[in-house]
Amino acid sequence: MINTLLGIKKQMTSTYDARGRRVGATVIELSPNFVTQVKSKEGKDGYSAIQVGFGTKKNIKKPQMGHIKKSGLDQQIRWFREVKIADNEESLKPGQQIRLDQVFSVGDIVKVTGTSKGRGFAGVVKRHGFHGGPKTHGQSDRHRAPGSIGSGTTPGRVYRGKSMAGHMGNVTVSVKNLEVVGVDKKASLLVVKGGIPGPAGSLLTVKKLGVLRGYTPPPEEKVDEEEEKKEEVSENA
Repeated sequence: MINTLLGIKKQMTSTYDARGRRVGATVIELSPNFVTQVKSKEGKDGYSAIQVGFGTKKNIKKPQMGHIKKSGLDQQIRWFREVKIADNEESLKPGQQIRLDQVFSVGDIVKVTGTSKGRGFAGVVKRHGFHGGPKTHGQSDRHRAPGSIGSGTTPGRVYRGKSMAGHMGNVTVSVKNLEVVGVDKKASLLVVKGGIPGPAGSLLTVKKLGVLRGYTPPPEEKVDEEEEKKEEVSENA
């Protein structure tokens, strides 16, 4: 089964983790993802993967509209991302909807990838954490200066990659080994322990890496599952 879904960063909050500790957390909205394309190793692509579509918008270009119609969907999807799958995976079909609870559950370990906030042109103190120069002994304008950047006559140049002032942020950042501390199936919300790159409303890619070692779900969750099964049986009856 697929292990990656697309979502939107909503807000930060606080909750309790599996050990009962109060921790900061980030809420991610994983509204229904759709399979818009399936690639197989035997086909012309030469590898196994699926294309996941997420989100909607008012106006899309005609080539994208035709691509969406080929998958059997009538929604104007906003974002598309490719996800690798196993070579023998045959259960995924174009137009299929993937729900949050089919991939993630409380106690999972995930990797979240997003685009960090752009901070423009930043100096070395903000960008690299330099301490700056002394504030005494006549240093009137050296408080946030980088200092010497060369190594003398040898090598007589500045090495490539030297930490200096420049553009900061607006790059792809991944944070690994984040714990899933909450799942809201009805609202399609995933609560992840810790901070996540990017501003509120930005696109995120959430990938399941495994399950937290030694984690056992609390009895409240088991009771909720049993109640949901009873409700389903009563509705079907």
